[in-house]
Amino acid sequence: MSAHLRVSFSSLLYRELDRLDLYDRIASVAGHQMDVVDIESQATVTGADSFDSKIEQSALSAHRRAGRGRNRDEQPALFINRLGNGRRSLGIRKYFESPYRPSQKLTIEEYYRWIFENSVPGLPQAAAKEHLSPLEYMRKYGAFEIPQEQAPVFTLNERELKPADLEGAQIDELSGKIIRNDTTIGMMVDGKAYEGFPTPSRKLEFYSPTLKEWGWPEYAIPSYIRSHVHHAAMNHDKSEYLLIPTFRLPTLIHTRSGNAKWLYEISNANPVWIHPTDAERIGVQTGDLVRVTTEIGYYVNRAWITDGIRPGIVACSHHLGRWRLDTSQGTDRWSSALVELGKTQDGIWRMRQLQGTLPFESADPDSSRIFWREGGVHQNLTFPVHPDPVSGMHCWHQKVTVEPAYPEDSYGDVYVDTNKAYKVYKDWLAMTRPQTHRPDSLRRPLWMIRPYRPAASAFKKQDS
Repeated sequence: MSAHLRVSFSSLLYRELDRLDLYDRIASVAGHQMDVVDIESQATVTGADSFDSKIEQSALSAHRRAGRGRNRDEQPALFINRLGNGRRSLGIRKYFESPYRPSQKLTIEEYYRWIFENSVPGLPQAAAKEHLSPLEYMRKYGAFEIPQEQAPVFTLNERELKPADLEGAQIDELSGKIIRNDTTIGMMVDGKAYEGFPTPSRKLEFYSPTLKEWGWPEYAIPSYIRSHVHHAAMNHDKSEYLLIPTFRLPTLIHTRSGNAKWLYEISNANPVWIHPTDAERIGVQTGDLVRVTTEIGYYVNRAWITDGIRPGIVACSHHLGRWRLDTSQGTDRWSSALVELGKTQDGIWRMRQLQGTLPFESADPDSSRIFWREGGVHQNLTFPVHPDPVSGMHCWHQKVTVEPAYPEDSYGDVYVDTNKAYKVYKDWLAMTRPQTHRPDSLRRPLWMIRPYRPAASAFKKQDS
Protein backbone atom coordinates (compact mmCIF):
# COMPACT_ATOMS: atom_id res chain seq x y z
CA MET A 1 0.00 0.00 0.00
CA SER A 2 1.24 3.48 -0.79
CA ALA A 3 3.12 5.46 1.83
CA HIS A 4 0.43 8.12 1.35
CA LEU A 5 -1.95 5.85 3.29
CA ARG A 6 -0.06 5.67 6.57
CA VAL A 7 -2.38 4.46 9.32
CA SER A 8 -1.79 3.95 13.01
CA PHE A 9 -2.42 0.25 12.76
CA SER A 10 -0.69 -0.20 9.39
CA SER A 11 1.36 -3.27 10.27
CA LEU A 12 -1.75 -5.12 11.47
CA LEU A 13 -3.76 -3.94 8.51
CA TYR A 14 -1.17 -4.93 5.91
CA ARG A 15 -0.63 -8.34 7.46
CA GLU A 16 -4.34 -9.10 7.67
CA LEU A 17 -5.08 -7.84 4.16
CA ASP A 18 -2.40 -10.14 2.81
CA ARG A 19 -3.74 -13.08 4.80
CA LEU A 20 -7.48 -12.66 4.38
CA ASP A 21 -9.55 -12.51 1.22
CA LEU A 22 -11.30 -9.27 2.16
CA TYR A 23 -13.54 -7.11 0.01
CA ASP A 24 -14.84 -4.87 2.77
CA ARG A 25 -15.90 -1.26 2.66
CA ILE A 26 -13.39 1.31 3.74
CA ALA A 27 -14.75 4.28 5.60
CA SER A 28 -12.15 7.05 5.53
CA VAL A 29 -12.50 9.22 8.62
CA ALA A 30 -10.02 12.09 9.00
CA GLY A 31 -11.70 14.96 10.75
CA HIS A 32 -14.56 15.02 8.26
CA GLN A 33 -17.48 12.68 7.72
CA MET A 34 -16.25 10.57 4.82
CA ASP A 35 -18.06 8.66 2.14
CA VAL A 36 -18.16 4.90 2.51
CA VAL A 37 -16.19 3.53 -0.40
CA ASP A 38 -17.31 0.21 -1.80
CA ILE A 39 -14.30 -1.29 -3.50
CA GLU A 40 -16.23 -4.48 -4.14
CA SER A 41 -18.09 -2.86 -7.02
CA GLN A 42 -14.98 -1.86 -8.92
CA ALA A 43 -13.26 -5.03 -10.05
CA THR A 44 -12.44 -8.51 -8.91
CA VAL A 45 -9.30 -8.38 -6.80
CA THR A 46 -7.08 -11.39 -7.14
CA GLY A 47 -3.89 -10.45 -5.34
CA ALA A 48 -2.53 -8.33 -2.49
CA ASP A 49 -0.89 -5.80 -4.83
CA SER A 50 -4.04 -5.11 -6.83
CA PHE A 51 -6.08 -5.05 -3.63
CA ASP A 52 -3.72 -2.46 -2.15
CA SER A 53 -4.04 -0.41 -5.31
CA LYS A 54 -7.85 -0.47 -5.13
CA ILE A 55 -7.76 0.54 -1.48
CA GLU A 56 -5.45 3.45 -2.23
CA GLN A 57 -7.48 4.69 -5.16
CA SER A 58 -10.79 4.41 -3.33
CA ALA A 59 -9.70 5.84 0.01
CA LEU A 60 -7.82 8.73 -1.57
CA SER A 61 -10.83 9.50 -3.76
CA ALA A 62 -13.09 9.80 -0.71
CA HIS A 63 -10.35 11.64 1.13
CA ARG A 64 -10.15 14.30 -1.58
CA ARG A 65 -13.93 14.60 -2.01
CA ALA A 66 -14.04 15.56 1.66
CA GLY A 67 -11.71 18.45 0.90
CA ARG A 68 -8.59 16.96 2.46
CA GLY A 69 -5.09 16.94 1.03
CA ARG A 70 -2.45 14.26 1.17
CA ASN A 71 -0.66 15.85 4.11
CA ARG A 72 0.74 13.20 6.44
CA ASP A 73 -1.13 14.68 9.37
CA GLU A 74 -4.39 14.47 7.37
CA GLN A 75 -4.17 10.82 6.37
CA PRO A 76 -7.36 8.80 6.70
CA ALA A 77 -7.84 6.43 9.56
CA LEU A 78 -9.23 3.27 8.03
CA PHE A 79 -12.13 1.31 9.43
CA ILE A 80 -12.81 -2.16 8.12
CA ASN A 81 -16.55 -2.73 8.22
CA ARG A 82 -18.45 -5.97 7.83
CA LEU A 83 -20.26 -6.28 4.54
CA GLY A 84 -22.11 -9.43 5.46
CA ASN A 85 -22.35 -12.35 3.06
CA GLY A 86 -20.16 -14.39 5.38
CA ARG A 87 -17.11 -12.18 4.90
CA ARG A 88 -14.77 -11.53 7.79
CA SER A 89 -14.06 -8.25 9.57
CA LEU A 90 -10.78 -7.32 11.22
CA GLY A 91 -12.61 -5.99 14.27
CA ILE A 92 -10.71 -2.71 14.19
CA ARG A 93 -13.72 -0.41 14.34
CA LYS A 94 -14.34 -0.91 18.07
CA TYR A 95 -10.93 0.54 18.91
CA PHE A 96 -11.67 3.83 17.14
CA GLU A 97 -15.38 4.23 17.83
CA SER A 98 -16.51 6.63 20.54
CA PRO A 99 -17.85 4.82 23.62
CA TYR A 100 -20.14 7.81 24.19
CA ARG A 101 -21.33 8.48 20.61
CA PRO A 102 -21.95 5.21 18.76
CA SER A 103 -20.75 5.11 15.13
CA GLN A 104 -18.72 8.30 15.64
CA LYS A 105 -14.94 8.59 15.70
CA LEU A 106 -13.30 8.71 19.12
CA THR A 107 -11.95 12.15 20.07
CA ILE A 108 -8.89 12.85 22.20
CA GLU A 109 -11.07 14.22 25.01
CA GLU A 110 -13.22 11.07 24.98
CA TYR A 111 -10.08 8.92 24.93
CA TYR A 112 -8.82 10.43 28.18
CA ARG A 113 -12.30 10.61 29.68
CA TRP A 114 -12.72 6.86 29.25
CA ILE A 115 -9.25 6.13 30.72
CA PHE A 116 -9.92 8.27 33.79
CA GLU A 117 -13.36 6.71 34.29
CA ASN A 118 -12.33 3.09 33.80
CA SER A 119 -8.60 2.53 34.16
CA VAL A 120 -7.37 4.54 37.15
CA PRO A 121 -8.27 2.81 40.43
CA GLY A 122 -9.68 5.23 42.99
CA LEU A 123 -9.90 8.24 40.69
CA PRO A 124 -13.69 8.17 40.10
CA GLN A 125 -14.29 7.98 43.86
CA ALA A 126 -11.88 10.82 44.61
CA ALA A 127 -13.47 12.97 41.91
CA ALA A 128 -16.99 12.26 43.18
CA LYS A 129 -16.04 13.55 46.64
CA GLU A 130 -15.36 16.92 45.05
CA HIS A 131 -18.45 16.72 42.81
CA LEU A 132 -16.26 16.48 39.72
CA SER A 133 -16.04 14.02 36.89
CA PRO A 134 -12.74 12.12 36.67
CA LEU A 135 -11.78 14.21 33.63
CA GLU A 136 -12.59 17.45 35.46
CA TYR A 137 -10.56 16.24 38.45
CA MET A 138 -7.50 15.58 36.30
CA ARG A 139 -7.87 18.91 34.55
CA LYS A 140 -7.96 20.61 37.94
CA TYR A 141 -5.06 18.76 39.61
CA GLY A 142 -3.10 17.19 36.76
CA ALA A 143 -2.11 14.17 38.86
CA PHE A 144 -3.65 11.46 41.03
CA GLU A 145 -1.98 9.08 43.45
CA ILE A 146 -3.49 5.62 43.19
CA PRO A 147 -4.28 4.27 46.66
CA GLN A 148 -1.76 1.63 47.67
CA GLU A 149 -4.43 -0.89 48.56
CA GLN A 150 -6.02 -0.61 45.11
CA ALA A 151 -2.86 -0.97 43.03
CA PRO A 152 0.07 -2.28 45.07
CA VAL A 153 2.47 -1.92 42.16
CA PHE A 154 5.52 -1.68 44.41
CA THR A 155 4.67 -4.73 46.50
CA LEU A 156 3.44 -7.24 43.91
CA ASN A 157 6.14 -9.65 45.08
CA GLU A 158 4.50 -9.67 48.52
CA ARG A 159 1.07 -10.60 47.21
CA GLU A 160 -0.12 -13.88 48.71
CA LEU A 161 -1.33 -16.58 46.36
CA LYS A 162 -4.95 -17.59 46.68
CA PRO A 163 -6.01 -21.18 47.39
CA ALA A 164 -7.23 -21.48 43.81
CA ASP A 165 -3.73 -20.57 42.59
CA LEU A 166 -2.25 -23.40 44.61
CA GLU A 167 -4.55 -26.12 43.32
CA GLY A 168 -2.46 -28.80 41.63
CA ALA A 169 0.81 -27.09 42.63
CA GLN A 170 3.85 -28.72 44.23
CA ILE A 171 6.33 -27.13 46.63
CA ASP A 172 10.06 -27.75 46.25
CA GLU A 173 11.17 -28.19 49.86
CA LEU A 174 14.77 -27.25 49.08
CA SER A 175 14.22 -24.00 47.16
CA GLY A 176 10.72 -23.05 48.32
CA LYS A 177 9.48 -22.76 44.73
CA ILE A 178 5.79 -23.31 44.08
CA ILE A 179 5.49 -25.16 40.78
CA ARG A 180 2.40 -25.84 38.71
CA ASN A 181 2.38 -27.27 35.20
CA ASP A 182 6.19 -27.08 35.11
CA THR A 183 6.10 -23.33 35.78
CA THR A 184 7.23 -21.58 38.97
CA ILE A 185 4.28 -19.48 40.11
CA GLY A 186 5.50 -18.34 43.52
CA MET A 187 7.70 -18.78 46.57
CA MET A 188 7.18 -20.07 50.10
CA VAL A 189 8.44 -17.55 52.67
CA ASP A 190 8.02 -18.22 56.40
CA GLY A 191 5.30 -20.75 55.67
CA LYS A 192 3.28 -18.43 53.38
CA ALA A 193 2.87 -18.63 49.62
CA TYR A 194 3.81 -15.40 47.83
CA GLU A 195 3.79 -14.45 44.16
CA GLY A 196 7.40 -13.27 44.24
CA PHE A 197 9.22 -11.42 41.49
CA PRO A 198 8.58 -12.01 37.74
CA THR A 199 11.72 -14.11 37.23
CA PRO A 200 12.11 -17.88 36.69
CA SER A 201 13.17 -18.33 40.33
CA ARG A 202 10.59 -15.82 41.65
CA LYS A 203 13.50 -14.13 43.42
CA LEU A 204 15.58 -11.07 42.66
CA GLU A 205 18.33 -12.70 40.65
CA PHE A 206 21.91 -11.53 41.16
CA TYR A 207 22.99 -14.54 39.15
CA SER A 208 20.98 -15.03 35.95
CA PRO A 209 20.55 -18.65 34.82
CA THR A 210 18.78 -17.24 31.77
CA LEU A 211 21.88 -15.49 30.44
CA LYS A 212 23.92 -18.63 30.92
CA GLU A 213 21.28 -20.79 29.28
CA TRP A 214 21.06 -18.46 26.28
CA GLY A 215 24.79 -18.36 25.55
CA TRP A 216 26.12 -15.46 27.61
CA PRO A 217 27.64 -17.07 30.76
CA GLU A 218 30.19 -14.27 31.20
CA TYR A 219 27.32 -11.84 31.83
CA ALA A 220 25.34 -14.07 34.21
CA ILE A 221 26.59 -11.88 37.07
CA PRO A 222 26.31 -8.07 36.67
CA SER A 223 29.56 -6.63 35.41
CA TYR A 224 30.94 -3.79 33.30
CA ILE A 225 30.70 -4.20 29.54
CA ARG A 226 32.85 -1.98 27.33
CA SER A 227 30.53 -0.53 24.69
CA HIS A 228 31.13 0.45 21.08
CA VAL A 229 31.44 4.09 22.18
CA HIS A 230 33.90 3.59 25.05
CA HIS A 231 36.18 6.60 25.49
CA ALA A 232 39.20 4.44 24.63
CA ALA A 233 37.78 4.10 21.11
CA MET A 234 37.75 7.88 20.57
CA ASN A 235 40.69 9.80 19.12
CA HIS A 236 39.92 13.46 19.74
CA ASP A 237 42.93 14.53 17.68
CA LYS A 238 41.06 13.00 14.74
CA SER A 239 37.85 14.81 15.77
CA GLU A 240 36.23 11.58 17.01
CA TYR A 241 33.51 11.97 19.61
CA LEU A 242 30.65 10.16 21.27
CA LEU A 243 27.35 11.50 19.95
CA ILE A 244 24.30 11.38 22.22
CA PRO A 245 21.35 11.60 19.79
CA THR A 246 18.56 10.73 22.20
CA PHE A 247 18.45 13.41 24.87
CA ARG A 248 15.13 15.08 25.56
CA LEU A 249 14.09 18.68 25.75
CA PRO A 250 11.44 19.36 28.40
CA THR A 251 9.22 21.08 25.85
CA LEU A 252 8.82 18.40 23.16
CA ILE A 253 7.69 14.77 22.93
CA HIS A 254 9.88 12.95 20.42
CA THR A 255 8.67 14.54 17.14
CA ARG A 256 5.01 13.93 17.94
CA SER A 257 4.45 17.45 19.24
CA GLY A 258 5.16 19.03 15.86
CA ASN A 259 1.66 20.48 15.69
CA ALA A 260 1.96 22.19 19.10
CA LYS A 261 2.73 25.71 17.93
CA TRP A 262 3.50 27.11 21.39
CA LEU A 263 6.02 24.36 22.10
CA TYR A 264 7.77 24.85 18.77
CA GLU A 265 7.90 28.56 19.40
CA ILE A 266 10.06 27.70 22.42
CA SER A 267 12.13 24.89 20.89
CA ASN A 268 12.53 24.98 17.12
CA ALA A 269 16.13 23.88 16.49
CA ASN A 270 18.40 21.01 17.52
CA PRO A 271 21.99 22.30 17.27
CA VAL A 272 24.99 20.11 18.06
CA TRP A 273 26.11 20.72 21.63
CA ILE A 274 29.92 21.02 21.83
CA HIS A 275 32.10 21.81 24.83
CA PRO A 276 34.30 24.93 24.46
CA THR A 277 37.55 22.92 24.62
CA ASP A 278 36.35 20.63 21.84
CA ALA A 279 35.04 23.59 19.82
CA GLU A 280 38.47 25.19 19.98
CA ARG A 281 40.06 21.95 18.80
CA ILE A 282 37.56 21.61 15.94
CA GLY A 283 37.70 25.30 15.09
CA VAL A 284 34.04 26.29 15.31
CA GLN A 285 31.91 28.81 17.17
CA THR A 286 28.23 28.96 18.06
CA GLY A 287 26.17 29.19 14.89
CA ASP A 288 28.81 27.72 12.61
CA LEU A 289 27.88 24.77 10.43
CA VAL A 290 29.47 21.44 11.35
CA ARG A 291 29.51 18.13 9.52
CA VAL A 292 28.77 15.16 11.80
CA THR A 293 29.93 11.93 10.15
CA THR A 294 28.77 8.46 11.22
CA GLU A 295 29.72 5.02 9.90
CA ILE A 296 27.31 5.33 6.99
CA GLY A 297 26.96 9.02 6.19
CA TYR A 298 26.75 12.49 7.62
CA TYR A 299 24.46 15.40 8.43
CA VAL A 300 25.11 19.14 8.58
CA ASN A 301 23.88 21.19 11.52
CA ARG A 302 24.74 24.27 13.52
CA ALA A 303 27.07 24.19 16.52
CA TRP A 304 26.11 25.39 19.97
CA ILE A 305 29.14 25.89 22.19
CA THR A 306 28.24 25.29 25.82
CA ASP A 307 29.64 24.15 29.15
CA GLY A 308 26.45 22.13 29.49
CA ILE A 309 28.03 19.17 27.70
CA ARG A 310 31.00 17.14 28.90
CA PRO A 311 34.29 17.38 26.96
CA GLY A 312 34.71 14.54 24.50
CA ILE A 313 30.97 14.22 24.00
CA VAL A 314 28.63 15.95 21.58
CA ALA A 315 24.84 15.81 21.56
CA CYS A 316 21.94 16.55 19.25
CA SER A 317 18.34 16.41 20.45
CA HIS A 318 16.13 13.90 18.68
CA HIS A 319 12.94 15.98 18.68
CA LEU A 320 13.42 18.00 15.53
CA GLY A 321 14.22 17.57 11.87
CA ARG A 322 10.80 16.77 10.40
CA TRP A 323 10.63 17.12 6.62
CA ARG A 324 8.23 17.04 3.69
CA LEU A 325 8.63 16.67 -0.07
CA ASP A 326 5.97 19.14 -1.20
CA THR A 327 4.88 22.58 -0.09
CA SER A 328 1.29 21.52 0.53
CA GLN A 329 1.86 17.88 1.48
CA GLY A 330 3.71 15.94 4.13
CA THR A 331 4.15 16.63 7.79
CA ASP A 332 3.03 19.68 9.76
CA ARG A 333 4.34 22.97 8.36
CA TRP A 334 4.83 24.44 11.85
CA SER A 335 7.81 22.18 12.34
CA SER A 336 9.12 20.89 9.03
CA ALA A 337 11.37 21.87 6.15
CA LEU A 338 10.71 21.37 2.46
CA VAL A 339 13.39 19.01 1.16
CA GLU A 340 14.66 17.38 -1.97
CA LEU A 341 15.35 13.66 -1.50
CA GLY A 342 17.06 11.62 -4.16
CA LYS A 343 19.16 8.59 -4.93
CA THR A 344 22.35 9.81 -6.58
CA GLN A 345 23.84 6.38 -7.28
CA ASP A 346 23.41 2.78 -6.20
CA GLY A 347 22.71 2.85 -2.47
CA ILE A 348 23.58 6.55 -2.04
CA TRP A 349 20.83 8.89 -0.85
CA ARG A 350 20.98 12.64 -0.32
CA MET A 351 18.56 15.06 1.29
CA ARG A 352 18.83 18.83 0.95
CA GLN A 353 16.57 21.43 2.50
CA LEU A 354 15.03 23.70 -0.13
CA GLN A 355 13.03 25.84 2.24
CA GLY A 356 12.99 26.13 6.00
CA THR A 357 10.04 26.78 8.29
CA LEU A 358 8.17 29.81 6.95
CA PRO A 359 4.94 31.66 7.78
CA PHE A 360 1.91 30.38 5.90
CA GLU A 361 -1.75 31.23 5.58
CA SER A 362 -4.24 28.99 7.36
CA ALA A 363 -7.36 29.12 9.51
CA ASP A 364 -5.03 29.76 12.46
CA PRO A 365 -3.74 33.36 12.28
CA ASP A 366 -0.66 32.35 14.26
CA SER A 367 0.65 30.43 11.23
CA SER A 368 1.41 33.78 9.59
CA ARG A 369 3.46 34.85 12.64
CA ILE A 370 6.10 32.09 12.53
CA PHE A 371 9.44 33.77 13.14
CA TRP A 372 11.84 30.80 13.10
CA ARG A 373 13.34 29.74 9.80
CA GLU A 374 15.13 26.47 10.59
CA GLY A 375 13.21 23.45 11.83
CA GLY A 376 16.09 21.23 12.86
CA VAL A 377 18.06 18.45 11.16
CA HIS A 378 16.93 14.86 10.65
CA GLN A 379 19.91 12.99 12.09
CA ASN A 380 18.40 9.50 12.49
CA LEU A 381 18.81 8.63 8.81
CA THR A 382 22.58 8.66 9.28
CA PHE A 383 22.57 6.09 12.08
CA PRO A 384 23.27 2.46 11.17
CA VAL A 385 21.37 -0.36 12.82
CA HIS A 386 23.23 -1.44 15.97
CA PRO A 387 21.29 -4.40 17.45
CA ASP A 388 22.75 -5.21 20.86
CA PRO A 389 24.00 -8.81 20.58
CA VAL A 390 22.48 -9.83 23.93
CA SER A 391 19.10 -8.09 24.04
CA GLY A 392 18.51 -7.06 20.43
CA MET A 393 17.79 -3.49 21.53
CA HIS A 394 19.09 -0.77 19.23
CA CYS A 395 22.27 0.93 20.52
CA TRP A 396 21.61 4.57 19.74
CA HIS A 397 24.88 6.16 20.79
CA GLN A 398 27.22 6.78 17.87
CA LYS A 399 30.94 7.22 17.33
CA VAL A 400 31.21 10.23 15.02
CA THR A 401 33.68 12.72 13.64
CA VAL A 402 32.85 16.41 13.96
CA GLU A 403 34.49 18.96 11.69
CA PRO A 404 33.70 22.31 10.11
CA ALA A 405 31.21 22.03 7.26
CA TYR A 406 32.62 21.63 3.76
CA PRO A 407 32.20 24.43 1.19
CA GLU A 408 29.48 22.47 -0.62
CA ASP A 409 27.52 21.75 2.61
CA SER A 410 24.24 23.43 3.53
CA TYR A 411 22.22 23.42 6.72
CA GLY A 412 20.13 20.27 6.96
CA ASP A 413 22.08 18.20 4.43
CA VAL A 414 21.84 14.44 4.97
CA TYR A 415 23.94 11.86 3.14
CA VAL A 416 23.52 8.09 3.59
CA ASP A 417 25.23 5.08 2.02
CA THR A 418 22.81 2.18 2.45
CA ASN A 419 25.46 -0.30 1.27
CA LYS A 420 27.58 0.63 4.28
CA ALA A 421 24.47 0.50 6.46
CA TYR A 422 23.81 -3.09 5.48
CA LYS A 423 27.44 -4.07 6.12
CA VAL A 424 27.34 -2.53 9.61
CA TYR A 425 24.14 -4.41 10.35
CA LYS A 426 25.73 -7.69 9.24
CA ASP A 427 28.81 -6.99 11.38
CA TRP A 428 26.64 -6.50 14.45
CA LEU A 429 24.52 -9.51 13.60
CA ALA A 430 27.70 -11.61 13.54
CA MET A 431 28.25 -10.75 17.22
CA THR A 432 25.05 -12.50 18.29
CA ARG A 433 24.90 -16.05 19.61
CA PRO A 434 21.67 -17.50 18.25
CA GLN A 435 20.48 -20.62 20.03
CA THR A 436 19.36 -22.41 16.89
CA HIS A 437 19.43 -25.96 18.26
CA ARG A 438 17.23 -25.61 21.31
CA PRO A 439 14.91 -28.62 21.67
CA ASP A 440 12.06 -26.29 22.65
CA SER A 441 12.53 -24.18 19.46
CA LEU A 442 12.38 -20.95 21.48
CA ARG A 443 13.81 -17.81 19.92
CA ARG A 444 13.81 -15.88 23.20
CA PRO A 445 12.98 -16.60 26.87
CA LEU A 446 9.27 -16.91 27.52
CA TRP A 447 9.37 -15.16 30.87
CA MET A 448 10.83 -11.84 29.72
CA ILE A 449 8.26 -9.08 30.07
CA ARG A 450 7.02 -7.05 27.08
CA PRO A 451 4.50 -4.19 27.09
CA TYR A 452 2.22 -6.23 24.85
CA ARG A 453 3.13 -9.89 25.09
CA PRO A 454 2.49 -12.10 22.05
CA ALA A 455 1.17 -15.63 22.34
CA ALA A 456 3.74 -18.20 23.45
CA SER A 457 3.80 -19.69 19.95
CA ALA A 458 5.28 -16.44 18.61
CA PHE A 459 8.42 -17.06 20.68
CA LYS A 460 9.15 -20.27 18.79
CA LYS A 461 10.77 -20.86 15.44
CA GLN A 462 8.33 -21.95 12.81
CA ASP A 463 9.23 -25.00 10.72
CA SER A 464 9.96 -24.00 7.16
